[in-house]
Amino acid sequence: MPALHAVQHHAGFIDRGYIPLLAHTFNLSVAEVHGVISFYKDFRTVAPKGPVVQVCRAEACIARGGKAVEARALELGATESVEIEEVFCLGLCAQGPAMASNGRVFGNVDAAGVETIIGDAIRRAGAPSVVDNRVDADDHSLNDCVTVYVPRDAAARAAGADDVAAALATQPGVRVVRNGSRGMLWLEPLVEVATAQGRIAYGPVAATDVPSLLAAGLLTGGDHALRLGLTDALPWMTAQRRVTFGRVGVVDPRDADDYLAHGGMVGLRAALAMQPGDVVAEVTDSGLRGRGGAAFPTGIKLRTVLDTPSSQKYIVCNADEGDSGSFADRMLMEGDPFLLIEGMLIAGWATGANDGYVYIRSEYPDAIEAMQVAIAACEARGWLNGVGSVAGVMGSEFVFRLHVRVGAGAYICGEETALMESIEGKRGVVRAKPPLPAIEGLWGKPTVINNVLSLAALPSILADGSAAYAAIGLGRSRGTQVVQVAGNVARGGIFEAAFGITVRELVEQFGGGSASGRPVRAVQVGGPLGAYLAPHQFDLPIDYEAFAAAGALLGHGSMVVFDDTVDMLGQARFAMEFCAIESCGKCTPCRIGSTRGVELIDKIIAGERTDEHMAILMDLCEVMADASLCAMGGFTPLPVRSAIANFAADFHDHPHPNLTTGAHA
Repeated sequence: MPALHAVQHHAGFIDRGYIPLLAHTFNLSVAEVHGVISFYKDFRTVAPKGPVVQVCRAEACIARGGKAVEARALELGATESVEIEEVFCLGLCAQGPAMASNGRVFGNVDAAGVETIIGDAIRRAGAPSVVDNRVDADDHSLNDCVTVYVPRDAAARAAGADDVAAALATQPGVRVVRNGSRGMLWLEPLVEVATAQGRIAYGPVAATDVPSLLAAGLLTGGDHALRLGLTDALPWMTAQRRVTFGRVGVVDPRDADDYLAHGGMVGLRAALAMQPGDVVAEVTDSGLRGRGGAAFPTGIKLRTVLDTPSSQKYIVCNADEGDSGSFADRMLMEGDPFLLIEGMLIAGWATGANDGYVYIRSEYPDAIEAMQVAIAACEARGWLNGVGSVAGVMGSEFVFRLHVRVGAGAYICGEETALMESIEGKRGVVRAKPPLPAIEGLWGKPTVINNVLSLAALPSILADGSAAYAAIGLGRSRGTQVVQVAGNVARGGIFEAAFGITVRELVEQFGGGSASGRPVRAVQVGGPLGAYLAPHQFDLPIDYEAFAAAGALLGHGSMVVFDDTVDMLGQARFAMEFCAIESCGKCTPCRIGSTRGVELIDKIIAGERTDEHMAILMDLCEVMADASLCAMGGFTPLPVRSAIANFAADFHDHPHPNLTTGAHA
């Protein structure tokens, strides 16, 4: 995979003439190499007709007018020298519609914005593929300077944070620090200035606002129309219980000293002073469950790998965050990458693993860079072992190496076994289980595979003790849940709270209702394979068991909001189409079932024998749920069934006036 990325980065595509050479180099058949290239959407064997511009067509963007943006992009792509690439998530779910070009993402795009982005891409053709005008922190010895924080998070950059940072960096006596986002994405770029009273927030700030802010006394926390007050006193912040995200937005994510100064590596040091089995017991007692969707107890995974004899074991972080509405993994890696590294080190020590992999989706270039920079900093400090390094971690006997692997546009690689196949350089096809990855995982060796938030929870558990973590939460759902509020919502962003907070509180109280001002009709929780909740279900608490009892899926904690203009028949079609496009193809219920599902819903849209086709659709959902090899096909019926149960009227309009069939309906 790294070799294929390198070839395409160099040439813009993978010439078929290179395939025999690649096959020879890696001792593979030509068919195997071609199979990998053809499986992943990011790889091309034909030169694009121009610069590649990505447009997001996921639910969160659809909820904010994404279909019109997608249609305009495809229209221009047909006539201009530009390659339009449709993707299912760019991680700007609270700022949709989203597009990406030349290594930069754009949020809140409208039809006019589409033309600007495409025009700029064409003008920049032939320039370096990544445009980077980020401003790093100046020399930290300049104590007489006023420190101003401007996020380097992708969401902030999409809103113009780079230009704001550049404008401030020209001012004498100003030290600009590029922090992570505080998670109040409707206020980005959020500029903070360090004062004796604390950090004062201003936002959303444009580069053109900088002169008036300075004139109003920005550097001393002066009054201005954009002044919000003390950041930590803002209602969005005071209502949270930030454990995993406690440092995000506070520290400089590129500064290891800043990480240490804010409690970093305390958990690792505590773990290294314990026996591996005792570390596992501490995690088990905390009640931590996987935050990636399945909610499997993390301690059991660690114990299984610890107890499985092997000369080689692995820790794998699943950072392939492809669900629409999910962006917590991205924000944590961009805002506090050392935390994830510390968590993986703890997991490695607890299980006897000496190698780790962070698998990051290709649509997150900022997160990829942040992790690579942080890993290099850790290697330089002796927190990780680099190439040729023999000294143990922090002077111990423990050796651990960490690698970044970049995905290539395959949603299915968020499934743990498909992800491991991808790391091994294969097509991302789901493996049958058993054997479980904890026993036979990466390259057939015992492997801990968890998502970003699960691994990032380990440092606080070891630093503060399992009892402190277990004291937070509700029932069997212990600790905090990082909820991502996105779609058609007035105040979207990251909200970390103890389990038990309700959907209504998050959407109406903190999210401020819909961005359009119209009534909220539906909230999809758990990504594109999650259920659609109707208003009468909004008092459902954030709790794994409560969601399961309601026939819903908490998943990664994403919430995509739709107002009353949404057509739920169209959303049901989207679920089936999404599965048909993203299925790995290994099992029939998922591969064929989703295709038949799209066809059935198209007949319902046309008003063709609606009752008969509805009955067949429900039977099909049952087959997919019961017989699919993995959650891709198994969970696709959830949004379809919930849409039928909660919004039945949308399925009986003959014919359906608001929808069209076809690939981009």
